[in-house]
Amino acid sequence: MGLTSAIFTASTASSSRFLLKPPFTTFSPNLQIHKICNLSVNRRRRSSIRRDTCRRRRLCCSQVRIESGTDEEACELVNGIEVSIGEGSDTVAAYLLTAVKNNNGTGILLLSDIFGFEDSSTRDFAYRIACNGYNVVLPDLFNGDPWQKERSMALLEPWLATHTQTARTNIAASIKWMVDEFLAAGISNKLGIVGFCFGGGKVVDVLAEDSDDRFGVGVSFYGTRIQPSVAAKLKVPVLYITGDDDPLCPVKVVEDIERDNVGGSKVVVFKGRGHGFVHRPASSEEDKDAEEAFMIMRNWLQNGLVAKMK
Repeated sequence: MGLTSAIFTASTASSSRFLLKPPFTTFSPNLQIHKICNLSVNRRRRSSIRRDTCRRRRLCCSQVRIESGTDEEACELVNGIEVSIGEGSDTVAAYLLTAVKNNNGTGILLLSDIFGFEDSSTRDFAYRIACNGYNVVLPDLFNGDPWQKERSMALLEPWLATHTQTARTNIAASIKWMVDEFLAAGISNKLGIVGFCFGGGKVVDVLAEDSDDRFGVGVSFYGTRIQPSVAAKLKVPVLYITGDDDPLCPVKVVEDIERDNVGGSKVVVFKGRGHGFVHRPASSEEDKDAEEAFMIMRNWLQNGLVAKMK
């Protein structure tokens, strides 16, 4: 069953935060996530349900319907726990979402956009990935200080200047934790890495520096500040998904990557779509493309990670 139920089955617990160290027997789950809304209801009703349920839960289920081929009952068995990675002042907060019934024993590191790991859209997406059998780690890249929408855009570059290195440090700590914990459980499968926007750009940076070959595939959703010269160093396939109306992830950049076809990478461009349409769809038309993009990602992870374990 992949990672054992002793590792990932969350029961009740009293503490809201705990320090996680190898081996897995030190897990102290504080939160058990079940499917808490009907995933097939329409947009207006979903919004109403989310307002009610999110007041009672730290983590909410996906706002879109369960994709074809996924066992809906299995989606009711996704455990979510809050973890602390590391010790002392270097501790990194993170969410760990794990499939229980259909766990495939594969870990996914999910890197958020600049709005951070507590953003509901990002956590919804993490839930959906876990629902397909994965163990998803969603770390706090910015030590509790994500970008706030109400801030002046004039402050964005200074904010990035002080927070980008923090993100690099926290990503490195999260990777080490994942590798150590999986090895402690007797699992040596390669990891996957997925990111949005800022995190999508970091997917490329992480894989370019992955000298220990810890990752098998990557997915970059409209990654920002991607350098084709860095992408050219990748040894594993990356799926790049963006829109042709996204100034933050220019099509020319991903076309250069596609031309070089580094590591068997693939580029998918959605016509008429701007930045953030996959995890923050703003219309029914974007919902449709977001669903298609999710399915493409799901197949990419399945073929690049799970199928290779068999």
